[in-house]
This record gives sequence, C-alpha cells and structure tokens, in this order.
Amino acid sequence: MVTIRLSRTGKRKQPYYRIVVQDGTKDPWSPAIEVIGNLNPRGERKDTVVNKERAEYWLSVGAQPSATVRNLFIDLGLVKGKKVNKITITADRAKKIAEEKAKASA
Repeated sequence: MVTIRLSRTGKRKQPYYRIVVQDGTKDPWSPAIEVIGNLNPRGERKDTVVNKERAEYWLSVGAQPSATVRNLFIDLGLVKGKKVNKITITADRAKKIAEEKAKASA
C-alpha cells in the first residue's frame, strides 16, 4: 500500500518535515517514491508547501495519507471531511484508564 506521510529532516531540536509518497511497509527514512511537499512547524507561522497536482494524483490513485498529513490536506482544502485524532491509545493504557475511572466513581 502506498502511503503519504511525513519524513523528518533537519537538525536536532529544529525539525523540518518532507511530505513523501512511500511504500507503507518501509521505514520513513528510506528513499521515497516522490517528495510532494514540505512542512516547517517552527516559528509563528507554520509554513507548508505542497504540490497540489501531485497530491491530488496520488490520492486519486489510492495512496492513503497518514493522520497528520490528512489533517494538513483538510486545512489546505485538498481533502473534504473531519480531522482525525492522531493519538492512539494502547489496549493496556485503555484498561488502566477504565480501572482508574472505576476507582474514582466507587
């Protein structure tokens, strides 16, 4: 499956991300099929540059964006819909939270 996701570059404590199209099974730092944009999260204004034509092409071919990239595409107007939650809770953590809620209500 082809995935559109972020690949971190930049120096330590100075992140800079590339928006890349990659095989979903590969490491994010492995060579990408195509770099379609970049994201600079530092500073007052978050700078995002995306080649919209290529992004629309890859989405039309069936590439699946990661949660973060999907939210970026929604902000840029490339994708319609609601933003998705990027945080996933493991089963162990969910069980622990349920136990804490049970203790608090008892």
